[in-house]
Amino acid sequence: MQKSIKWFSCNHVAANFLMLAVLIAGFAAWFQLRKEVFPETSFDAVIVSVPYPNATPEEVISGVVIPIEEAIAEVEGIKQVTSTAVRNMGTLTIEVETSYNTRDVMGDVQTNVDAIDNFAENAEEPRFEELVANRQILSLAITADTDEGSLRHYAEGIRDGLLNYVPPEPESKKKAFLADPGGFVQRLLKGQETIKKVELASVRPYEISIEVPEDTLRRYNLTLQQVAMAIRGASLDLPSGSVKTNSGEIVVRALGRKYRGEEFREVTVKKMPDGSDLSLGEIASVIDGFEDIELVSTFNGRPAVVLNVFRVANQDTLAIAKLAREYVDSLEKPEGVKIDVWNDQSVILKGRLDLLRGNIGIGLMLVLFVLALFLRPSLAFLVALGIPVSFAGGLWLMTGLGISINMISAFAFILVLGIVVDDAIVVGENVYSRIQQGEHPKEASWKGTHEVGVVVIFGILTTMVAFTPMLGLSGVSGKIWPNIPLVVIPVLGFSLLQSKFVLPAHLALLKPQSPNPSSNPLTRLQRRISGGLEQFVKVIYSPFLKSCLNLRYVVWTVFIALVILSVSLVKTGWLPFQFFPKVEGEILSAKLEMPLGAPFLNTQKVVRRLEAAALELGKTTRDNDGDSIVVNQLATAGMQPFQGAFYPKTPTGSHLGEVTLELAAAKNRDFSSEQLKSMWQELAGEIPEVVSLAFRAETAAGGNAIDINFTGPDNDQLVAAANWATERLRKDYQGVVDVSNSDRRGREELIVRDLTPQGKALGFDLNIVMNQVRDAFYGNEVQRLQRGRNEVKVMVRYPESERDSLANFEKMKLRTPEGEEVALLDVVSPEYGRGPATVTRVDRFRTISLKADVDLARGYNANEIVEKYTEEVLEKIVEKFPGVRYSFKGEQSDQRDSIREMGIGFVGALLLMYVLMAIPLKSYLQPLIVMSVIPFGMVGAVAGHIFMGLNMSIMSMCGIVALAGVVVNDSLVLVDYVNRNRKSGTSILEAARNAGVRRFRPILLTSLTTFVGLMPMLVEDDMQAKFLIPMAVSLGFGILFATAITLILVPSLYVILEDIRNLGTDFLTGRNKPLENPQTKGSSSHVS
Repeated sequence: MQKSIKWFSCNHVAANFLMLAVLIAGFAAWFQLRKEVFPETSFDAVIVSVPYPNATPEEVISGVVIPIEEAIAEVEGIKQVTSTAVRNMGTLTIEVETSYNTRDVMGDVQTNVDAIDNFAENAEEPRFEELVANRQILSLAITADTDEGSLRHYAEGIRDGLLNYVPPEPESKKKAFLADPGGFVQRLLKGQETIKKVELASVRPYEISIEVPEDTLRRYNLTLQQVAMAIRGASLDLPSGSVKTNSGEIVVRALGRKYRGEEFREVTVKKMPDGSDLSLGEIASVIDGFEDIELVSTFNGRPAVVLNVFRVANQDTLAIAKLAREYVDSLEKPEGVKIDVWNDQSVILKGRLDLLRGNIGIGLMLVLFVLALFLRPSLAFLVALGIPVSFAGGLWLMTGLGISINMISAFAFILVLGIVVDDAIVVGENVYSRIQQGEHPKEASWKGTHEVGVVVIFGILTTMVAFTPMLGLSGVSGKIWPNIPLVVIPVLGFSLLQSKFVLPAHLALLKPQSPNPSSNPLTRLQRRISGGLEQFVKVIYSPFLKSCLNLRYVVWTVFIALVILSVSLVKTGWLPFQFFPKVEGEILSAKLEMPLGAPFLNTQKVVRRLEAAALELGKTTRDNDGDSIVVNQLATAGMQPFQGAFYPKTPTGSHLGEVTLELAAAKNRDFSSEQLKSMWQELAGEIPEVVSLAFRAETAAGGNAIDINFTGPDNDQLVAAANWATERLRKDYQGVVDVSNSDRRGREELIVRDLTPQGKALGFDLNIVMNQVRDAFYGNEVQRLQRGRNEVKVMVRYPESERDSLANFEKMKLRTPEGEEVALLDVVSPEYGRGPATVTRVDRFRTISLKADVDLARGYNANEIVEKYTEEVLEKIVEKFPGVRYSFKGEQSDQRDSIREMGIGFVGALLLMYVLMAIPLKSYLQPLIVMSVIPFGMVGAVAGHIFMGLNMSIMSMCGIVALAGVVVNDSLVLVDYVNRNRKSGTSILEAARNAGVRRFRPILLTSLTTFVGLMPMLVEDDMQAKFLIPMAVSLGFGILFATAITLILVPSLYVILEDIRNLGTDFLTGRNKPLENPQTKGSSSHVS
């Protein structure tokens, strides 16, 4: 190391080339890195979904879910299996252990599921996918006062245009560069981006419905099954081998598949006795339209189709959004058609990156200003030069680490901004002091760097280690927070590289400062600050430190009391703890669920009520420009498209609805999204007819504030326990909103258990009967067509007029195996019943989930409510309902896991930090002195939260953990300085006081640079950045308090340690005498 430092000190050209290479690599990396609002996350989970058309939840459980659960029971790497059965669909969410690869587990699951041979007869093929975060970039709302088919056809044309769009080549590359330098360079490095994924939302699937009246079937002696078979036989493409001829081989194939309704009308269904053909069009209505579900979607009150534009793989959010906007702007729209861009993540991303870039810029200027106040301008410039070099190196390594540019990674650069110059300050000051003492600059540069080299290296390493606990988090937190250490650690690594090789080469070019430097304003200010600082150290700090060393046990007691006070403030709830601060967003949503079987008109009525409340909200709240805060609203009855963005399949059903609002930009309004959500909820009022109505506001967060699973072997006990706990939560706890559980009664059912004696005598069995009933009322799926980009079902069934009442069911006629007609009710005796709407199982046990949120806008604290509810209600569940157990999920589960994992990681980091400090100090006890500042740093963090009026959160904890590595650096250098003083024969007390006085200036400077680097974030009032501020507060205020700890407590502890060592030595040797004079012994109880 010494030879390398010396070589670079004597070869500044090599050092400059090294610096230039890092800067170029970082510059190129910036344009190659993916940009997104939040880090893309996979959830270490596999989704297996199996459509089972027209099946009840109980049928889905027995016919689909249980066979899959049994098949995958022995697959390694599965953490938990949550199975959900609803009408027509079974879904299993398979959580994967952190130590296993999700794709490998998915492969094993697929192999086992594919081997199942006892699926329900009508169940469709299972679908497998890894659960990943939504990659949606923006939405296009296409509105027009026209029919559904025309609007969808136009929307499909827009979709196809987006997928085929390639921007025109610019006329001049120079103009293109000047217009958008960043985009030009990015295209040069990555090539031209194209849009690769666009999906339609808020639309019904296509369907060709072939409806044959029962009277017509009877007239022509046909059944629906015969009609379906005739269509299958006429509509097919079938390869039929080949014919070998002398001239070659000729392929034979049938190309008769029908794709349009009019083509199906020509299909021959039956040959009549007179030799004529009976065509399908003669007996049936062929409707080439949409699936028979109820759905109405409007955007700002007009009929709408929504196109969602996604990025694929590492595509850039800003580039894809720009392409989509360019294409929409280039369109000539028909009269009456409007295309609105909304929920544009690129606008949010750009705004937040601009915000963080601004904070970095201001912080950088403040750091430079502080350096210039304390250091010679040329030295300050050379020290600050390490910032862009370190940042460029960090950007370069981010490409290999798979880290994107997002709010979290950008915030990491703010965190490290002031820390990154610490090693350069130590090196620069040491080298400069040697030059001022007359040493040749080249010799001073490598000797001065080498002199503090070991301490600087291990100081940086301890800071790196302090950030590592965030790497050990699991779950969703483990996908987000590692972005911070994976930025900070590489940046600090390049900072160390720069301070060891580049900085000494530059310092070697410095010249001693003239005894009579030019008297410019900056020099005069520096002299004034330097003189004031020296006077402060001499008159105030040095005597105060002397008193503290004499009263060192009193000092220790005072600091311990402060730590106890800080911990008690958090433990007692005086300073509330909120696991994850809500992230300010531009979207509000309300998702509603009506009772299953309720008329669709009722769902529409509630949706319109929510729309009216949203309009009223827009009238009563204004942004900073005086415009309505509510910019756009998408209202949907029959589907939850926004909710569907977070699930593999969009929830649909006539009992479901959703209203989504787009708000004015957070920086342009004074209301938080949480406040607006509460206001909207109040304006909507109580709606007693809904089963569930949940309002959401945040952009990214954990699950519900309250999410509890109840499991038990006895279903009646389980339902009773869940409902009792739900009612207690709803009625007895203020601040709890959107309370609901998953136990809901399904639609009313007609249940056929067996045949009548007459039915059996006629040769029927249950399969024959129910297939005929299914064909008539649900339909017989003839085939599925791929029409362009759309899958189209072809269904044969009764007309709607013969399916829309119970009377139609009661008068239905069946065909016996011999072809005779008989009344349905002569064959079966159905009974009425009502099953569950949803059946959920966790690890093969029936489960009911209870979910609720807490009204944070009114100051309620989720942790306090959960703690009280657990004590008063949940702990009594076991006594009141034997066999029923409960467990926390969602935010509470994430909180417990994250705190536990961070605690374990923090202990491991402390042990490693101890080892790293013991090596340069060559002592087993002195690292404890250095590390003693860590708990006291928390005092500053707690004080900072109180001063700023903030709750503690997981972000605060991350800041405290990171603070541990930062605060030990100055202590490490100070203890090392005491050791060097003692080697020269100075007494322990004098050495401790000299170290404090000598290191006062650099310790103050490193602390100030760290604090001012964070200052723009600390005073940031933009709501978009609110959730990041607690971490900055912990680190910023913690480092200020740690400065006092380092300068007062560490010297005191050093002497206390010496006292203990002397007492131990005296005890072991049997000596019992007063401590000798410090000038002769090296230890004393007072400073003379």
